Amino acid sequence: MFIGSSAFDILPLYCKLNRMFPVDKIREDFPILQRKVNGNPLVYFDNAATSQTPKVVIDAIVDYYENYNANIHRGVHSLSQEATNKYEQARITLQKHFNAKYAAEIIFTSGATHSINIVASGFSALLNEGDEIIVSALEHHSNIVPWQMLCEKSGAVLKVIPMNEEGGLIIEAYDELLSENTKLVFCNHVSNALGTINPVEEIIQKAHHYGAAVLIDGAQSTPHIKVDFQALDVDFYVSSAHKICGPTGIGFLYGKKEWLEKLPPYQGGGEMIESVTFKKTTYADLPHKFEAGTPNVCGGIAFGVAVDYMNSIGLDAIALYEQELLDYGTQELLKIEKLKIYGTSSYKTSVISFNVNNIHPYDIGSILDKLGIAVRTGHHCAQPIMDFYKIPGTVRVSFAFYNTKEEIDVFIKALKKALIMLG
Repeated sequence: MFIGSSAFDILPLYCKLNRMFPVDKIREDFPILQRKVNGNPLVYFDNAATSQTPKVVIDAIVDYYENYNANIHRGVHSLSQEATNKYEQARITLQKHFNAKYAAEIIFTSGATHSINIVASGFSALLNEGDEIIVSALEHHSNIVPWQMLCEKSGAVLKVIPMNEEGGLIIEAYDELLSENTKLVFCNHVSNALGTINPVEEIIQKAHHYGAAVLIDGAQSTPHIKVDFQALDVDFYVSSAHKICGPTGIGFLYGKKEWLEKLPPYQGGGEMIESVTFKKTTYADLPHKFEAGTPNVCGGIAFGVAVDYMNSIGLDAIALYEQELLDYGTQELLKIEKLKIYGTSSYKTSVISFNVNNIHPYDIGSILDKLGIAVRTGHHCAQPIMDFYKIPGTVRVSFAFYNTKEEIDVFIKALKKALIMLG
């Protein structure tokens, strides 16, 4: 989805871009979609947790280990130089995709959680007692716990932007929270539990008015939305490759150069140094200052391949096709008696969280699994959201661009069967 526009605003453009989204052809790129689970064809609706991996990314991983597996940056031999070139090219791929000003502003990490912790650790040296930081009520635990730990270390005060029944943030309350004491604001771009797309442009602009820095958790947005770091004017942005058709164990931290230079290193070790003596160590320039130790070379390279793959299809076309899946899935689910959807914002990605009557989500998910359908159940590492709705959790279905309406029909039929079995 385009930032700042609804799908309905750009539907004519979708028709112009892609009269027929080539989902059948795209599905051929994902070997796992051909397998069966418990004797049934796999229907994979857990994409918000981890997306599936196309053959081109799998091939890149195999190619690395078969042909040029080596440590990078310091080696003079050919394998090391080849691995270094491809790893750094992946960094440039991410820079261009997200429109960072400098490639060195892209820090490779193990994922979004690692990225957030780097920033939280760095700011522990920059905050004072009485400073205030703001998070939203829609956050994943990974964007709550590090800031609570930061407050414990620094004496800063944590404040929360409240949410409404539709699963959106109450921006008027955010306005009231902001003050000259606000130093940091943290918000996800998209709620992993509800799919709500937050107004991050407005959140960033208002925080900057008070001189506060902003970190946006983009783990759920980057698979669906074309993000432009410079247009957002965001200070920090994080995401994970395994949400974007890449491998697990690799992600990135984007930070404006001036902010990354202010923050102290997160870890000490090899690669992140310029020189070391027993009297003093000087640190390397960006990005290596935050990349201590041997990196996930293969993961970084494969991450770049995954981003290229997504761009070969087109994020705009992907977003609009997924909107069709979201609309169809919502329509069919609402036909089921006593089913309640949580997260009804008109501006959301292809995630539907729901419960049916008083049936526990785990029981529904277990039966669906027996029928070959993968969904996520529980609080989705967003327990404050569940507490707001006074529920233990939800069943969450999350669609990707390789899913189909036919799969939704299979899911609906299986859900009805599960509900009959559970009485």
